[in-house]
Amino acid sequence: MEMPRVAAALALALSLIFVNMASQCSGQLQFGFYNGKCKDRNGFQRNVEDIVKQKVKARFSTDTTIVAALLRMQFHDCFVNGCDASILLDVPNGEKTAPPNLSVRGYDFIEEIKTEIENTCPGVVSCADIIVMATRDAVVESDMKSRTGWYPVQTGRRDGRVSSAQNVKLPSPSIPIPQAIAAFNSKRLSTIDMVYLLGGGHSVGVAHCGLFQNRLYDFKNTGHPDPTMNTTLLKTLQTLCPQNSGSTNSANLDQDPLKSSSVDKSYYEQIRLGNGILEVDQQLALDSNTRFSVARIAESNDFSFQFGRAMIKLGAVDVKIGKDGEIRKRCAAVNSPNGNSGGNIFNIFG
Repeated sequence: MEMPRVAAALALALSLIFVNMASQCSGQLQFGFYNGKCKDRNGFQRNVEDIVKQKVKARFSTDTTIVAALLRMQFHDCFVNGCDASILLDVPNGEKTAPPNLSVRGYDFIEEIKTEIENTCPGVVSCADIIVMATRDAVVESDMKSRTGWYPVQTGRRDGRVSSAQNVKLPSPSIPIPQAIAAFNSKRLSTIDMVYLLGGGHSVGVAHCGLFQNRLYDFKNTGHPDPTMNTTLLKTLQTLCPQNSGSTNSANLDQDPLKSSSVDKSYYEQIRLGNGILEVDQQLALDSNTRFSVARIAESNDFSFQFGRAMIKLGAVDVKIGKDGEIRKRCAAVNSPNGNSGGNIFNIFG
């Protein structure tokens, strides 16, 4: 019984620190923004975050890969037009159609959560906030053993009305670290934020052969594999992804088989051993701008706290509030002028 009490006390202490810290991060958003704003048809108050949490818990019980899917979705959404759920819009040439987003999934799940909330308190909760809340809850579910994965989320975002594939400019799996730092800095995210966001996001999920096969045989036209890759891992991946095979096989981004489904610091331990799957992951452990941070994280006990801090900052990137956006009735479509879900009437925004 002692450990649960310690974990609960730690969670409370961290939440107070998070609230104080994140209040300085974004004055546009609030903790508990939806408190008292969601009443069902019988007039009873409903807790929006509890609704989302229960939906995530149920989904995770049958599909643990939803954690990686939601982390990727939030990053791909926030890194383009800001955290405005523009990635969810079904419009011609929208963000969904951009090459980096073709493997993003979980759209149906966010719509499922939105439907339940709309049936409870229509017109109150944005799709952008649902993405952020659901991602946090998925991270928590992945880390239930240690119970340290929780972090608070600020809410109050509005949904954007514009979604265009040409706006999707995301860091590639082989981007050099200095360029990656510049990309994150352009979103007001620091180098250490980048280290935590890449590490947390890549601590779960898989990468298909096409994303790392260039490292296995003819790295940068040398005729040899990437020398930074652990030789045991190299042989394993060469078997998984034969040269010129076009294999669609995949490898866990975290090569510790016991921790590849949990958002934790194991990723940093693995890339220090040369077990990074993507080039950017391995370079994170080698580049002079980031390798000391990687080493510190791998040897520390505060990953969950610091990752949560970085996620709060990511969630505050270029958010829309007030008249800058809307509360969509359906996540896949902007509202029509009469307040209904407009379907393709707003295709001009694509």
